Amino acid sequence: MSPLELGGVVLIVLLALIATGMPIAFALGLVSIGALIATEGPGSISILGETFFAGLNSFGLVSIPMFILMGAAVASSPAGRDLYEALDRWLTRVPGGLVLSNLGACGLFAALSGSSPATCAAIGKMGIPEMRKRGYPPSIATGSIAAGGTLGILIPPSITLIVYGIATETSIGRLFLAGILPGLLLVGLFMAWTLIACKAKGYALTSMSGSFTLREKMEALPRVLPFLTIIVAILYVLYGGVATPSEAAGAGAMFCLLLVIVIYRMWKAGPIVDMFRDAIRESIMIMMIIAASELFSFALSSMFITQSVAGWIADLDVNRWALMGIINVFLLIAGFFLPPVAVILMTAPILLPIITQAGFDPYWFAVVLTVNMEIGLITPPVGLNLYVINGIVPDVPLGTILRGSAPYVLCMVLAIIILCIFPAIATWLPEALMGRAL
Repeated sequence: MSPLELGGVVLIVLLALIATGMPIAFALGLVSIGALIATEGPGSISILGETFFAGLNSFGLVSIPMFILMGAAVASSPAGRDLYEALDRWLTRVPGGLVLSNLGACGLFAALSGSSPATCAAIGKMGIPEMRKRGYPPSIATGSIAAGGTLGILIPPSITLIVYGIATETSIGRLFLAGILPGLLLVGLFMAWTLIACKAKGYALTSMSGSFTLREKMEALPRVLPFLTIIVAILYVLYGGVATPSEAAGAGAMFCLLLVIVIYRMWKAGPIVDMFRDAIRESIMIMMIIAASELFSFALSSMFITQSVAGWIADLDVNRWALMGIINVFLLIAGFFLPPVAVILMTAPILLPIITQAGFDPYWFAVVLTVNMEIGLITPPVGLNLYVINGIVPDVPLGTILRGSAPYVLCMVLAIIILCIFPAIATWLPEALMGRAL
């Protein structure tokens, strides 16, 4: 059996295990162990432990639980409500302003939490009932939040970009800067579509929640601005060389905890324990996937599957844009079945040499890859954000949520096309602030 045929068998077995509901980390580990024993013999068991823990032997990984803790602190507090309320007061007279408020709140909350499910849950619990109460159909109310939640893996600080940086040994600070303008581009495209759709369907008046004075609009800002200041400070210390990602993440988590305790008076031990419990649970899940992905990559490399796939792609007699189109289709299909962290860990090390040899910027590619992963979050069969929204409003069928999010998938595809035409959207800011990458 050739390496490519063997790789096909491994992929089918992996997807079959995932389809049973087995956690991604366990499925990756089980397939890896089985493949190594089948091809290398029982003696390969002796190196499993060392290989597994080698995947966690990186100081940069310390930043992941710290950023997750930062997001858990924000998600456990009324910060999402305040973001939503502040934007609603400023956009109340805009056609479809309530939907725009929710999308803006998703973008800001995504920057604070770095998590798509947390963004969907925090903003959706308030925004969806309010939109339905004011006459918006369930498809628009749920689809906009499902799409807005995907911004959590692109707008920095992003756990996905951290994982990409560690997997490809690229600068995390530069990756964060590369994600800012594309993230704003996506927010703008989402809002533009929402504005057009709401105006065309006559929802211009249903978003009116009353007029607010300038004083009332300003009253909502003091509790929001400190959190946004933390994001700006994190980016500054990263690209300014003041601190490492791990140090910046630790400081950000500490200040977010202090702000939550002081601003929202969360003095009791219960909520704080819940924050740490949620952060530990999500951190362990991601770390297990990272370690299992290292074992999986080792197994693929030992069977020469990785080298064969890379060689097959490199030998394709197509120009570089056709090659990028093939890679995008591959990433989209992978995102339909696997979570972003797993896809990045399994594919980025293989694809990075290929795209750099073809003349593409690795930081630009990180953004394109991440947008592909965003599409996977709101498309079946996995579509994590769809199920989060369905859990918030179980009376709305999953098909309705999917129908409402479909136009935003097209917005993401348009964003990828725009990034291909104007790659400087992703590369200009890192180069302007940190110089050209070597």
